[in-house]
Amino acid sequence: MGTKKIPMRMCTGCREMKPKGTLIRVVRTPEGEIKLDRTGKLNGRGAYVCKSVECLGKAQKSGAFARAFSAAVPEEIFAALEKELTDA
Repeated sequence: MGTKKIPMRMCTGCREMKPKGTLIRVVRTPEGEIKLDRTGKLNGRGAYVCKSVECLGKAQKSGAFARAFSAAVPEEIFAALEKELTDA
């Protein structure tokens, strides 16, 4: 048996490829609702960000989440992400 492949995802802030487990996922559900995905398994379009306030700031400033979802991202999502990052 070979080694297990680690899925890589791109951070929307720093644009670096990192292991999926080290990133936080934000998802747009099929109903169009945007929410934090702590499990990483919710249905829908996902976008990832590093667990750093700097990357979150870059992603918010550049509008990367809005582009990834083709929809405006509510301010509450950014507030929840920032709270999670500062509490960790």
